[in-house]
Amino acid sequence: MKFCTSCGNAVALKVPHGDDRERFVCTECEIVHYVNPRVIVGCLPMYGDRVLLCKRAIEPRLGYWTLPAGFMENGETTPQGAARETWEEARARVRGLELYRIFDVPYISQVYMFYRCEVENGQFGVGPESLETGLYQESQIPWDEIAFPVVRETLQEYFEDVKSGHYPVRVSSIEYRHRKHRDKD
Repeated sequence: MKFCTSCGNAVALKVPHGDDRERFVCTECEIVHYVNPRVIVGCLPMYGDRVLLCKRAIEPRLGYWTLPAGFMENGETTPQGAARETWEEARARVRGLELYRIFDVPYISQVYMFYRCEVENGQFGVGPESLETGLYQESQIPWDEIAFPVVRETLQEYFEDVKSGHYPVRVSSIEYRHRKHRDKD
């Protein structure tokens, strides 16, 4: 951030009085600008024993499969955002949304929330952010082409939960892992 959204003057990183971390503070009007994590909401949409997946038409992970999800918008609840994203990406209306999975990803300042739900009448299509969509049984899922670790983990847990008929809400954190790079001689 370079400029204050209130008065347009420059901002500087400093610890405001009474705070414990650096924030962007306007050098003129002294308004504190808080930058907080982004919330990604999505659905695990089912129809019978099949899950609705979308093949991404955008980066990151263009051409890989994912659950319909995206950034929550101001003025909506998390279930509303998840349902909206499912419509935008897979042209599917969903019902019976139940919170199923939460991932905290602090190293990229994101929180993911997935809702289990049912695809109304089994109808879906292809939205502008998808190359294709489809309903897949567990054995048909293109596991080697799943876009994100949170999607893979959510799908794997879901199919395990189907066996017991018990769907607990799980919360976990994904910590940053350094990748070792080796120079080639």
